[in-house]
Amino acid sequence: MYRAENLVGLNQGAFYQELLTIYQALIAGEDNWLANMANLSAVLFDQMDEINWAGFYLWDGQELVLGPFQGKPACVRIPKGKGVCGTAVERAEPILVPDVHRFPGHIACDAASRSEVVIPFWHSERLIGVLDIDSPVLERFDQQDAEGLSRLLDALVAGSNWPDA
Repeated sequence: MYRAENLVGLNQGAFYQELLTIYQALIAGEDNWLANMANLSAVLFDQMDEINWAGFYLWDGQELVLGPFQGKPACVRIPKGKGVCGTAVERAEPILVPDVHRFPGHIACDAASRSEVVIPFWHSERLIGVLDIDSPVLERFDQQDAEGLSRLLDALVAGSNWPDA
């Protein structure tokens, strides 16, 4: 069961380790991919400082489609190669954007967003989608964030029963 924690003051490594522990406890015994994805977006939004959007875009074979998220309403469809999310899919790698206004083709769903991290993830070599987190603070995310968030995505993928393509 989810337990609210005050993770303020922890260094990044300890923060992400504790967040992983919280998330694994939350999804223990639950393998529904949609429920687990929804809970991960909620945990991230609840626990991460200085963010204004946390959620998923799911790959439908042609484009990214809005999935579970926390924050203001968002763009529904993003083509491969467009914006930060579509570029992360095209490159098949995480993207850290210190200033979204300097990212060519950035898609602005919330004008308050200033920085972003996007991490694509797969199950059995099939692209599932991307985790997208926005912040109203410049340079909010770094490589440690990308690594910590990737470990959380690994837990999501491993703990969920994914539908066949």
